Amino acid sequence: MNHHPEHHYLDLLRETLESGDEQVDKGTGVKTYSLFGRQIRFDLSEGFPLLTTKKVYWNGVLHELYWFMSGQSNIKYLVDNNVHIWDDYPYKIYQEKVEKEEAPEMEKSVFIDNIKNDDEFAKAHGELKHIYGESWRRWPGEGGREVDQLGWVIEELRKDPDAHNTLVNSWNPEYLYGMAAPGSGVRFPICHNMYQVNIKNSKVCLQLYQRSADIFLGVPFNIGSYALLTIIIAKILAREPGEFVHTFGDVHLYENHKAQAEEQLSREPKPFPRISFTHDFDSLDSFKPEYVSLDGYDPHPPIKAELTVAGGYNKHLHN
Repeated sequence: MNHHPEHHYLDLLRETLESGDEQVDKGTGVKTYSLFGRQIRFDLSEGFPLLTTKKVYWNGVLHELYWFMSGQSNIKYLVDNNVHIWDDYPYKIYQEKVEKEEAPEMEKSVFIDNIKNDDEFAKAHGELKHIYGESWRRWPGEGGREVDQLGWVIEELRKDPDAHNTLVNSWNPEYLYGMAAPGSGVRFPICHNMYQVNIKNSKVCLQLYQRSADIFLGVPFNIGSYALLTIIIAKILAREPGEFVHTFGDVHLYENHKAQAEEQLSREPKPFPRISFTHDFDSLDSFKPEYVSLDGYDPHPPIKAELTVAGGYNKHLHN
């Protein structure tokens, strides 16, 4: 029996492909194959779980995580670092302004070029309110107060390594779906919505709850991101990383990803890479993405698949 830890993911991908319930996304009409309530675990002493059966976009993992950790909510940082995984959401909002004749028509490539090169344009059209970075570091509190959830988690664990209360939540019902006041609902899905940090056997562990998970495109990225977050928090706390636990609500495979999933499942995993740091840091604010070194990553080639911009606010359901 092959005990490579990547099989935790591959087994879930196979189960979704072979046993998932057929469902249809109301916003796009795209068919998915879906499971509910699953969990996979990675012991980070066995290596960094950046999947090897297909190449995972490491630059995107690193810079998106820093975008979250530093409390940012404008895609300009990502665009400046050649990460375009969030481009569709602000452009979709911009197109709604075009339909209302509040903005001129613009091709997506021109829109992104303007985000990169025009600070005022980026400020006006690149902001995604109530996204992860805001929730993690600047949760909107009463009277304009901003709550730094992730900063609090780290300081709480410094003071009390046995704490059971160190959670970060991105699910703010005030701005979600039909719960939001008219005109205030966010236009993108909050998918990985809560995580808890815990110290066990002197090591830093993290459990993510992901309410909605695109098993082929999104989950490999999410595994890398939150495993890296676990390692960074451990470094800040001068501890070793322990276990990353990934708990799922709805796990789904899009119909147009079936052939790609089958190709990935035909490949044998290679040894996981390792993470090292080129500089010391002991706080969130002293961490920089260029301090991270990914060592020994030798994956199979990438497998291309089309991103489906699904979920989130739907004007037909949530007005």
